[in-house]
Amino acid sequence: MTWLDSRPSGASTTISIVAASLMGLGVVMVFSASASLTGPAITENVISNPSFRQATFNFAALVIMLMVGLCPYESWQIRKGAWFQPALFLALLTLGLLAAVLVPGIGEERNGARRWLSLGPSSIGVSFQPSELAKLTLVVLLAGLCARLGERVRKFWTGLLPMLLIIAVFAGLVGIEDFGTAALLGLVGGCMLLGAGAKVWHLALAALPGVVGLVYLIIDKPYRLERLKTFLDPFADPQGSGYHQVQSLITIASGGWWGQGLGAGVQKYGYLPEGRTDFIFAVICEELGLVGGIAVLGLFAVLLWAGRKAMLRANTDFGRMLALGGTLTIGFQAAMNVAVVTVSIPTKGIALPLVSAGGTGVLLFGVLLGLMINVARRRQGVETQWAAHPVRGDRADRPAMPIGAAMAAQL
Repeated sequence: MTWLDSRPSGASTTISIVAASLMGLGVVMVFSASASLTGPAITENVISNPSFRQATFNFAALVIMLMVGLCPYESWQIRKGAWFQPALFLALLTLGLLAAVLVPGIGEERNGARRWLSLGPSSIGVSFQPSELAKLTLVVLLAGLCARLGERVRKFWTGLLPMLLIIAVFAGLVGIEDFGTAALLGLVGGCMLLGAGAKVWHLALAALPGVVGLVYLIIDKPYRLERLKTFLDPFADPQGSGYHQVQSLITIASGGWWGQGLGAGVQKYGYLPEGRTDFIFAVICEELGLVGGIAVLGLFAVLLWAGRKAMLRANTDFGRMLALGGTLTIGFQAAMNVAVVTVSIPTKGIALPLVSAGGTGVLLFGVLLGLMINVARRRQGVETQWAAHPVRGDRADRPAMPIGAAMAAQL
């Protein structure tokens, strides 16, 4: 038995460098956005200081990314006859955590939403968002199931429907308290199924109850309807419901082309809410200007391009689906965050990947990027220990259909 030969490739190197650059930028901008005129000096209470803690999380995420990038991704695939399936175990664990966070007394509520689970003593102040884990879990689980099913994904009742129900369960549990992440899960899951070869008209038909579910999640929470109304005209109440959007636009506009200078922004001093988390892109535009904002978008574009190369480089369906799911998750989340900050879509709590403050998100994105790196490092044409016992969907006896070709076959 031999393992796939793993060696650096252009795609894996690009993913590593760009991800590290975004993490480094995130640390710098979180330090800048956390500046305060009245608070204690940043060098005081270093252990509990949010900026230093974010730097620690980013460093840990970078190490995790590089370590996962060296570990064979095939260990996550669903193998016939194996009693232990890591992907299924991860799915059960994630569902349990998503349910636990909704229980009063277990889930921690912040800003009117119960999304966090506390870890360790309250004095440490470490918390965890199961919804972030759901992004990684759904990608790994769908990749494994799509590789196992193979061509059966084109059959609605025995192939597509069970996976649609899985997406619905994850999105439904997350959507109770986090509509933005639920929409992201549904979007990524649907695109992964399309990439696996599902028929377009099947997905379009299944999207109807999905839309009904999203509408229910909106009307179930009055503040979501209020956000929708505010989005239509944020300047109708600039000091009330529209304050967040108006301040975000002011922050972006005040930077001009070249920005106020790193650390010289003023909107972070109590004017722009959530400046170090969901709205950090606005702070980037204020301090580094429109040129800086475009550069950040350019880094994400390069990352997505490298993710596409990793997908095309993979020699198994499971590897292709992993790279596709990771690329879609990062791309869609970045696009949603920028759209929120620029008031192109209603406000929702979704971070800019690798840049916004948040320990859970950056650590799990480190794992996801590590899987993409590992897919890109694999050299085609070398036998693995799993090749002798291929699962359905890997189709070791013939070349696997490229994801792009599978999508093109539908149209």
